[in-house]
Amino acid sequence: MSIALWCVLFAGLLPILCAGAAKSGASGFDNARPREWLANLEGWRKRMNAAQQNGWEAFPLFAAAVLVASTNGGPRGAVDLLALLWVAFRLAYVWAYAADRPTLRSGFFTLALLCAVTIFVSPAWD
Repeated sequence: MSIALWCVLFAGLLPILCAGAAKSGASGFDNARPREWLANLEGWRKRMNAAQQNGWEAFPLFAAAVLVASTNGGPRGAVDLLALLWVAFRLAYVWAYAADRPTLRSGFFTLALLCAVTIFVSPAWD
């Protein structure tokens, strides 16, 4: 299995890790109303929940891009490298979100998006 496909697995788990960070150590978690509880968080926990939500939004394009490249002859080495970069930029995005660094966060979001688009079109490089 390619590195890029392993990155898809990690990308699917990253939002869950963000949600776990938002919940960890916080008091009053209500499993009957988890979304309401998360919406009332403050500070870095609230930002980690927002990073979780954005992670779910970013995941489909990345996963589709890797699958398109993997099944249509995208250059494996380049796709693997771009997938690793996507993961690195998304981790940096989560850090910037938690640290309340919106300009950096937007930059990392854009770089990850460019990686996903490049992966998607990589089979056309022939």
